[in-house]
Amino acid sequence: MRTFYYGLILFIVSITVACKQSGPIEDKLLTYVGPNGVLQEVKSEEDWKVKRLQILDRLELAMGGLPDTSNLPPMDIQYRDSLKTDTYTRYTISFTPAENEDVTAYLYVPLFKRQGMKHAAMLVLHGTGDLGKRLVDGESPYANRAVAKELADRGYVVIAPDYPSMGEQKDYDFGNDRYESGTMKGIFNHIRCVDLLSTRSDVDPERIGVIGHSLGGHNSMFLAAFDTRLKVTVSSCGWTLFDYDNLEEDSLYTERYGGRLGDWAKDTYMPLLRTRYELDPQKIPFDFDEVIAAIAPRAFFSNSPKYDSDFNVEGVMKGINNVSPVYGLFNSQRDLKVLYPEAEHDFPPDVKLKAYQFIDKILK
Repeated sequence: MRTFYYGLILFIVSITVACKQSGPIEDKLLTYVGPNGVLQEVKSEEDWKVKRLQILDRLELAMGGLPDTSNLPPMDIQYRDSLKTDTYTRYTISFTPAENEDVTAYLYVPLFKRQGMKHAAMLVLHGTGDLGKRLVDGESPYANRAVAKELADRGYVVIAPDYPSMGEQKDYDFGNDRYESGTMKGIFNHIRCVDLLSTRSDVDPERIGVIGHSLGGHNSMFLAAFDTRLKVTVSSCGWTLFDYDNLEEDSLYTERYGGRLGDWAKDTYMPLLRTRYELDPQKIPFDFDEVIAAIAPRAFFSNSPKYDSDFNVEGVMKGINNVSPVYGLFNSQRDLKVLYPEAEHDFPPDVKLKAYQFIDKILK
């Protein structure tokens, strides 16, 4: 996917991480490591392309490499059953993202469209839970999470896959796959979901976005960082800076996971954060403001409740402040939006509606 100075990746990253630990200049997202290993200021969009690729390289150090997405086998989409409503048909499907792998998902297809027009499309990523994709279909008691069918009601073609180890993928074995992290497996699956949407005759491939809550919130961000086809990203209760992660539950997380960031090092996420980076936020080679920066200047919306015990709101505020100059570089500040509702780890209906309106503005 990326070819720029690939042979210098480890050298660049080692220099960058060292600067992060030793000097304030690396706190600025608008600096990059030049070919001579010296930090330089980002002054143009061409400079930013270099910086963005360096961010992605650092993500791969924590997640493992993104497998080659070329020369993949046919998806062999299987339609297993369907449910028709007044506004859309929901299909239960499975498909082949790569040899000897499978993805299970709901696919929502609106019943009506204007003649000659193609639909915009959304990838909807669910939160943590055994129900998997059923969480975003509004199965009780999760009616407030019915993002997939609500977007289908608004006229979008929607795909909602199961995350590995959840839903129909509950028996997924992370220990015997080809990925170094569950996160990277998710990214690859989700890239293939975008492939599926973009090749449909009823979808406009230039109008595709992604939305998710909690687990789905940060997976939406990771996907959009790697896949530039996504024009809008919505993350609900999905992130904070690592320095702020679970601050109020330090002792609990240390006891349960071996450290405050131990939850991030489970097989579901990024085990390398423990084995390579010792759960130390100063050693982890990326942070979430950089993930958002890698999405820029494409549209990004964050629902970050003030009382979210999973993702500290102060870390969100600092992260947004850090990334704002990147959007300023592209004069696209209006496409960076964050709301701080008086809520806990939730996607309040009024905020969710504003997120949908934000998506509509970008894709419709």
